[in-house]
Amino acid sequence: MAMSAKERKLSRLGSGKGANGGGSFGARGGHRPPPAGTRRRLFAAFFVFLCAGAVVFGGVHAIGASFRPVLMTAWPSATLNALSSERRAQQAGGDGAGTVLPSVQIRHAVALPDHVLIILRDGSLLPASGEFECLYSVANSTQLRCPPLSVAALPDGPSLVHCPAGPSEVSVSLSLAQSPPVTPLQWDQLVYTALLDTRDNSTVVFAKGMNLRPGRLGVPSRYECVFGRDLSKPKFVVTSPVLSAAQETFRCVTPARVRRYLRMTADGNSNRNRDGKPMLVSIRTKGRGSSTLPSIAEPEPLPRYTRHRRTRHRQQKAHSMCVCTMLRNQARFLREWIIYHSHIGVQRWFIYDNNSDDGIEQVLNTMDPSAYNVTRYLWPWMKSQEAGFAHCALRARESCEWVGFIDIDEFLHFPGNQTLQDVLRNYSSRPRIGELRTACHSFGPSGQTTIPKKGVTTGYTCRLAAPERHKSIVRPDALNPSLINVVHHFHLKEGMKYANVGQGVMLINHYKYQVWEVFKDKFSGRVATYVADWQDEENVGSRDRAPGLGTKPVEPEDWPSRFCEVYDTSLKDFVHKEFTDPQTGNLPW
Repeated sequence: MAMSAKERKLSRLGSGKGANGGGSFGARGGHRPPPAGTRRRLFAAFFVFLCAGAVVFGGVHAIGASFRPVLMTAWPSATLNALSSERRAQQAGGDGAGTVLPSVQIRHAVALPDHVLIILRDGSLLPASGEFECLYSVANSTQLRCPPLSVAALPDGPSLVHCPAGPSEVSVSLSLAQSPPVTPLQWDQLVYTALLDTRDNSTVVFAKGMNLRPGRLGVPSRYECVFGRDLSKPKFVVTSPVLSAAQETFRCVTPARVRRYLRMTADGNSNRNRDGKPMLVSIRTKGRGSSTLPSIAEPEPLPRYTRHRRTRHRQQKAHSMCVCTMLRNQARFLREWIIYHSHIGVQRWFIYDNNSDDGIEQVLNTMDPSAYNVTRYLWPWMKSQEAGFAHCALRARESCEWVGFIDIDEFLHFPGNQTLQDVLRNYSSRPRIGELRTACHSFGPSGQTTIPKKGVTTGYTCRLAAPERHKSIVRPDALNPSLINVVHHFHLKEGMKYANVGQGVMLINHYKYQVWEVFKDKFSGRVATYVADWQDEENVGSRDRAPGLGTKPVEPEDWPSRFCEVYDTSLKDFVHKEFTDPQTGNLPW
């Protein structure tokens, strides 16, 4: 079908005239052979040494998985791929007839601190993780292979492949990929996702590398947003002013030309032109030494929801109470957390999955979607909880009156006669209140040495006497446009206030110090951007750590009896009363 002159003009937005399209980072261009310098050869030699060691000693471990590289001398040809496919079919009991390889196209690769993340193009279908391999290109056309650590995919999003970390400055691919290998971008200098906010025609951009201070607004005039399909070519990009800059979140004007382009491509349900390149957005510093961050962020429209009219003057959203959390490998506690909060009045859950590999999808599949409205969102970005919560606040804004930002080991509790709906109804009638703050009581192991079989709410009953900090339930509409947030509470719009809810009305039981088997997992890393990991020799005396524990994952002899000052069975008693099956005595989780 012939294109109009206007469409042809819009289609050139961000595109170059070169045959290969160019690009400022390896994930977009064709394969560029690695340099053959001395440093590169040293990297290759070192990695070959590791490979030899893997053969002798049984594998190098990365993120808990065995890393067994295999030396190759050339990229797998179509014939090798076909043979590999036939072998898999034979292993499955078939004769290989009619076997077709999945269509696998690599969109981006990102080098994270402990592994390489490969993001596939929409429509790429991967088999089980044991049926393909990660490939690494090193010097002299030598290639290495090793199994992926994990694979994650959702029906409405791209597939993610987590590969072990390889030598620096090498290209990566997959054994089933039909696209050339790409050079991973560095995680600490990257624009990683973006949302389009049609309320004010702005784009909210999430980026690592600008190093803005926690809890404080940056100076937006120092930056600008850059839109285009090839950010390396200034002639074909569109810039716009930044409206706010805070932590890892930037809000900028969405140029009219970009809005028209995205509307045009949305008709085909794809932010891509004929050459397959999507529209990207990045952040550029202004002034002398100006630089543009590498980007994989394709502006994504926020979901739209229909509101139900409640009165002549006010429209009601679909849900009065939602919850947002970020987790990693907490699948065994998820059912209790969701079922309990559903019972007390939570209607919607946004779960940001930060690289779990413990079967969270299987747990969610056992839960009736008509009873539990749960959305799992893949959030592979490490040390980015604040950005994830800002992202969640935007996604929940149109459908949720209130959103609680709590962790998987935190349970809202109402020790008095009021319910969650009573509390929300009381403050919903006060339009200047944008945030409800509630105290947290931290529970200890309570004498337990193994994971309580009936769940955390009944297994842990001894806590510290004084509450620690607070957590928040917010109105998404009341948040400051910068979306700045620290330790689960947000900055509000001018004129909005927060309210402290009394402990006799509402509080949170935080099962922070559980049995050692659970607690030691905290040493594997923290999701919060500005909180030091447990093993870092930094801020050792912080309240974010376990007092007196130090930085080593070594269980103290008196761990089961620690953090026990007050016996508190109020939530345990409530759970037994409300959830126990009278016939079997079992709890639903």
